[in-house]
This record gives sequence, structure tokens and C-alpha cells, in this order.
Amino acid sequence: MRIPGCVVLLFVSYQALATSPEPQPALDEVVITGTFRPAAAQDVPASVSVLDATTLREAGQQHLEDVLALVPNLNWAGDTSRPRYFQIRGVGELEQYQGAPNPSVGLLIDDIDFSGLGSAATLFDVDHIEVLRGPQGMRYGANALGGLIYAQSAEPADTAGGRVELGAGNYGEREYGAVLTGPVPALDSSFRLAAQHYSSDGYYRDVYLNRNDTDRRGELTLRGRWRYQPSDQLRVDLSLLHVQIDNGYDAFTLDNSRNTQSDHPGVDSQHSTGASARLTWSGVGPATLTVIGSYAKTLVKYSFDGDWGNPILWAPYIYDYNDVQNRNRNTQSLEARLGTNHEHGLNWLVGVYGLQLHESLNEDSSGIFFDPSAGGDVPPIESTLSSSRFRSRTGAVFAELDGELTSKWRWTAGLRAERWSARYSDDTHEFHPANNLWGGAASLTRVISPTHSAYFTVSRGYKAGGFNLSADILPGQINFNPESDVNFELGYKAELLDRTVRVNSDVFYMRRKSLQVKTSEQLDPSDPNTFTLFTGNADSGFNYGLESEVQWQATKSLVFAASLGLLQTRYHGFVQDQVLLPNRALPNAAPWQAAVSATYRDPRGPFARVDVTGMGGYYFDLPPNFTTSSPYGLVNGRLGWQAQRWTASLWGRNLLDKKYPVRGFYFSDTPQDFLADPPVNRLYTQLGDPRAWGVNLSVSF
Repeated sequence: MRIPGCVVLLFVSYQALATSPEPQPALDEVVITGTFRPAAAQDVPASVSVLDATTLREAGQQHLEDVLALVPNLNWAGDTSRPRYFQIRGVGELEQYQGAPNPSVGLLIDDIDFSGLGSAATLFDVDHIEVLRGPQGMRYGANALGGLIYAQSAEPADTAGGRVELGAGNYGEREYGAVLTGPVPALDSSFRLAAQHYSSDGYYRDVYLNRNDTDRRGELTLRGRWRYQPSDQLRVDLSLLHVQIDNGYDAFTLDNSRNTQSDHPGVDSQHSTGASARLTWSGVGPATLTVIGSYAKTLVKYSFDGDWGNPILWAPYIYDYNDVQNRNRNTQSLEARLGTNHEHGLNWLVGVYGLQLHESLNEDSSGIFFDPSAGGDVPPIESTLSSSRFRSRTGAVFAELDGELTSKWRWTAGLRAERWSARYSDDTHEFHPANNLWGGAASLTRVISPTHSAYFTVSRGYKAGGFNLSADILPGQINFNPESDVNFELGYKAELLDRTVRVNSDVFYMRRKSLQVKTSEQLDPSDPNTFTLFTGNADSGFNYGLESEVQWQATKSLVFAASLGLLQTRYHGFVQDQVLLPNRALPNAAPWQAAVSATYRDPRGPFARVDVTGMGGYYFDLPPNFTTSSPYGLVNGRLGWQAQRWTASLWGRNLLDKKYPVRGFYFSDTPQDFLADPPVNRLYTQLGDPRAWGVNLSVSF
């Protein structure tokens, strides 16, 4: 029997731990801040993964995309230059070409809402990222049906300092950044400023235009934080963020290679500017008042070559399509909550929340197809201009209690009620949907020992309804209903062997009601811009699985970590065009994900890290697309030297140069295929990043 490499690695780490003659240092405590109250990860009755600053720096390179594989049951959909949409436990969107934003996975960066705008999740000067799996309706409402990703940048320091970073790599990669931080004693304050620019030619070559930069990356990140703390009772944190993503988008080819033939390579840009303010005042009797306000403005330009070809390739046919979308989104949010946080006894929390979102979308879809053998004159280029406006308002109230039944049993219970209303209009449609929604969570924790606990949690999440815009759908299919899910979770958390081993495991079962599923169909085989998108409600569905993370401080210098996610999903009773579709698994829901890492750090300076990640095959989309990906594994590594004031490292990603997809479409794209009788569909995939390597230098002062 072949023994998996991850099992061998874990066995070796256990042997090292068991035979080590010296007491090993304990693992650092992990604190969760994305919940209502900051708490040690071992005390939170939920499935949570935390990627700390060291992991982000040594396992990542530039973007959240680089470290997603380390988190069990977290996946993302391609179709963009950077991950914009995420799936947690199989719940989440794959794209948004039309209609109103309606995310299932929340994304907060320094309390600023970027749900559905994941390109903003760059890693420079980020302190940690938390991934809360399962419905987070209690914490964040309708935008967190599947879970919440909470990123927090590094805090201002009490002493003056900073650093400068430089980097270079293959594919024209260049990176430079700087951080400056320190106190302002006269103002009872401290500050932190960070700036970074990253660029790369990308990983595709356009052989028609003879260019290697049509899928380029140009990413600017500016961060600012200001902390005002005149007393132990009052603290005000102000965060500013500007992320400017100016990437190309030229990632689909007719032979699924890295050689494109586009004559109109696309663009995937996102310019986001946001600010948040958090006030924490512990002088309200026994309670603490927390007020969080945020504002964000985002401009997105997304375009692609609809036919993926050029006049020479398609001759004698005339076949040329292009699509350009411009989005303008603004969000404002305000949350106020008041609660106690006693170590023992009963704690309570009450709060209110409001969110307002405005988005405009302007789209220019143009193209032409002409078959000379059919005779007639060449038709004019058809161009369709459309514009839409969307506004939504959300108001919510929530309350939570937690306490102790005995010295060994803890409990929590909370409810959230939400009112969501929207107004949408375009050239031919006008909708005014509104939903009353509710969710909550209850948990029971058994404290087995000071370092062991088990919990059982029941939570209910929800998501607002919406509407379809395609002209060919039936009148009764224009609107779709809200979705809800109930999640049952049993977890175990422990710190073993003098806190040198940390275990975080859970099993879950999620029952979904009226789950929203989206399908697409190409109405005109000769026009790749005529994909009709339809979202409807399946009667029911389920998601169940396991998540497990283990970390071992094997020796003073050696740390091993491993994670495993198992997932099964299914929907039941989904009707499209009056046809009942077969029940099957959801797209982008990999049946397994695994990661193993080893980190060596010598106090004298040298360090090394190796990550091995893998993922099972999954469906690319819902019917009529029945195509699937194949299982794959990736190897990443970093080797370096860390001194008191500087760090230098050599890194490599996808070291074995595996070819793997991150998105797949199944349709007829070439004239030879869509003119055939019957038309021939083929699978076209967007590939993940190939082997890349580079060097980084960081100097502190």
C-alpha cells in the first residue's frame, strides 16, 4: 500500500517531538478578532483558520490568492486576473456579469466591506487573515451565508521604525515597498504608513500581437493607520486603504495552452479607496461600546476578447467580438454594539447595523460574424450599449448572550434580524425587491481541561433574493427567492504536549433551503457574447464534511503543519426552462483539499519553508456544463537568511510546473464547431500560475 507523503511527514514530526531531549517552546497564542469580541482561537466555538504575518510573508508572495490553498474547504473561481469571488464549503459565486451584487462570502479588510471585490486583498503589510467557515449571519448578516474572510493590516507601533522591501523574479516580476511607523506622544497617538508596487508581465504570450504582457499585473497598495488612545478606556483606530489593480486579462486559448491569439486582449482593473473608523470605549459602566463606520468607493473595468482570436486565425470567416464592462460601486456602513466581556459569569451584547450600497454598470458588447459561403453582403458590426443602476439598504439589530452552566460547560446564543430593500433599473427593467431576514447561532462548549475543549454549534445563515435580466427567461423566473441554511457543527480544539501541538478539527452538516444556483447558456452559437445567465432556487441541498488543522513545534527550530478539508455537496429540485436538472454536486466544491508544510528557522539566521498543497477534481459549473477538473498538487518553497536588520530570501512557486485549471467553460467557440450539425462543444480552461521564482530583500530601520 502506498503511504501518502503527508502521513510520512507527520510521522517524522511526531518522532522528532517524542525523541527531542529538550523542552520545546510553546506555539504562539492565536487571537480571533473577526468575532464580536476578541478571543483566543482555542476558545471560539466555530471553525476558524488564521494565517499570521509570518505565514503570509513566507508562504505567500503578493495576494491572498497565494495562500488560499492553506485553508481547508476554501476555493476561488478564476475568470479574472485575481480572485474576486470565493467559495467556502462549496458556497459562493463564480462570477458576476450582470445584475446586482449578491455575495455569499464576506470580505472585510480593516473593517471595510470588499465582498465580491477580492482583487483588493493584497498582502503587503497585512498582519493576519482570518477565515470563519460556515454561516456568519450573526456576525455579518446576508453577505456571509458561506463564511467570512477578515483581513487586518499591521498595527501602528509604539516605537519609531520601518522597513524597505525589494523583489524581482522571472516573467518580469518587480516589487518595491516601504513601511514607516511610530508614536506621536503629543497627540496620544501612533501611526503606520505602508506603500508597495508590484508588477509582472504575466504568464501568457499573445502570439498574434507578439507580446508577452497582455496578461500583465500592475498592483499598487497604499495603507495608513492612525491610533488615538488618550486613556486605557478610550481608543480610536482610523484605517485608510487605496488599492489600484491595473491588470491585463488575456487568459483563454483555443488549445488550453499559454499562447493566446487575441486581437483585443482584455483588461481587469479595480481601483478601490476605503476608510474605516473604530471607536472602543470601556467606560459605559460594566460594558464596552464599539462603533465601526466605513466607506469604500470602487471602480472596476473588465473587458475580454469574446472570440479569443484574430482575423488571420478565423479567415475566411469574419468573426470578431468584444465586451467591456465598467462598474462604479460605493458602500457605507455603520455598526454600534454594547456588551460586557467578563471572564466568568453572564455576558451580554446588543447592537445595530446599517449598510448602503450603490452600484452602476455600463456595458458595451459588440461584434460580428459572417460566413462568406452563405452569400450576401457583410453585415454591420452589432453593438449593444446598456447601463443599469442598483441601490440597496440593509438595517439589522442583533443580540447575544453567553455564560457558564458549570465550570466545565459554556454556552452562547444570539439572534439577528435584518431588513433588506433594493431598487434596480436599466434600459428595460425596474425592480424593487425587499426581504425580511433572520439568522442566529447557539453553541455549547465542554471544557475538558485548560487546553482541551469540544463544542457543538447550530447556526442559521441567510441571503437576500434577487432578479434575472436575460430577455429569454419566462415571466415566472424573473425573480428568485432568498436562501437560508442551517449549519450543525461539532468541533474539537486542543493544545498538547506542553502546548507544542495544536489541533483544530470539526465536522459539519449544512442543510440548505431554496439555495440559489446559477446556470448559463449560449443563445447564439456564433456570438460568444450571448450567454444568458439564469439564477433560480433549487428546492433544497446539503453540504457536509470535515476540516482539520494540526501544528507541531517539533524542535526549537522546526515546525510542521498540516490541514485537510473534506466536502460533499448536492442540490435537489432545480428547474431550468421547465426541465428538472439532475441532482449533483455544486461547482468549485472540491471533495478534498490538503496542505502540508515544514518550516525550519535557525537562531543564527538561515530559514526555509516548504509547502505542498493538493486539491481534488470538481465540477467547473452547473448543467449544461458537466466538465470537471482533475486532481492536482503544487509545491512552493522559500529559502533565506534573517539577520537583526535585514532578511533575504529566494522563493519559488509551483516548483514542479504543474498545469492546472482555475476556471472552465464548455461551449462552441470556433466557427468549425458551432457551424457543425450538431454543434460541437469543447472545454476551455483558464490556467493557474506556472512555475515562478524570485528573490526578496527586506531591510528594517
